[in-house]
Amino acid sequence: MLTGDILTHDLDVDGILRLTLNDPERRNALSEAMLAELAGAFARAGADPAVRVIILAAKGPAFCAGHDLKEMTAGRAGADGGRAYFAQVLTQCSGVMQGIVNCPKPVIAEVTGVATAAGCQLVASCDLAIAAQTATFSTPGVHIGLFCSTPMVALSRNVGSKHAMEMLLTGDMIPADRAAEMGLINRTAAVEDLRDAVMELARKIASKSSMTLATGKGAFYAQRDMTLSEAYDYATQVMVDNMLARDAEEGIGAFIAKRPPVWLDA
Repeated sequence: MLTGDILTHDLDVDGILRLTLNDPERRNALSEAMLAELAGAFARAGADPAVRVIILAAKGPAFCAGHDLKEMTAGRAGADGGRAYFAQVLTQCSGVMQGIVNCPKPVIAEVTGVATAAGCQLVASCDLAIAAQTATFSTPGVHIGLFCSTPMVALSRNVGSKHAMEMLLTGDMIPADRAAEMGLINRTAAVEDLRDAVMELARKIASKSSMTLATGKGAFYAQRDMTLSEAYDYATQVMVDNMLARDAEEGIGAFIAKRPPVWLDA
C-alpha cells in the first residue's frame, strides 16, 4: 500500500487498485491538492499493466463534498476578482473527470455517505457505481446562488434530462435507491456489504482481457455522441480490429474448445 496525505493507493494481487479519498476533515473536498492527486493517480493507473480495475472509495462520512468553497472564496482576492483562479480550478477539475472517462481501465465508485456538487459529478464520471443504502446525492449549487454547471455535464450524460434538471434546479438530496432508479448508480448495498459487493464486481471485470475492456470502454464513450450511422460505422471498424486481436482469437477458440481462456491482454 502507498499512502499519501489525502489519497491512498492499494493494489491487490488481482490487479484491483483501490484509490481512497483520505481527507475526511474537509469531507474529501476536491481541493487543488486532491485534484492533482487524482489526476496523477488515474494517469499512472491507466498506463500501468498491473492495474486491471480501479475502485474509487472514500474515508469518513462523506464520499466527496465537491469543491473546497473556502479555498475557492480565497481565490477572489486576485486583482480580477478570482476569474483566472476559478477558471484554472474548474479546468483542473474537468480534466480529472475526463481523465476518468479516458482512462482505459474500468473505474468503479464505492460510495458511502454524501456525494454533492462536484462530488456527485465524480460519481457520475465513473464507469460504474455501487452505493451504500444510506448514501445520498445532490447538486446543491442553487442553494448558494451557483448553478452546478460543470457537474451538469457528467450528470446529464448518466440520467434522463428531466431527472437531471430536477436535481440541478432544486438542489434536493436524492437517496441511494432513487439514484439507482435514475441511473446515477448501478445499485445499492447494505453499508456492511458495500465493500464486498464492489469487490465482487471488480474481480469479475478484472478476470477479462484488459485489451478487450480498454477497447470497449473507449468505443462506448466515443460512439455515444455520434449519429446512428456514424456510430455503426465506427463500431464496425472497432469490432473488426478487435476480432484480429490475439485475445479475441484466444477467447473464441477457448469457447469452442470448452476451456478457460488464457489472456495475453493483447
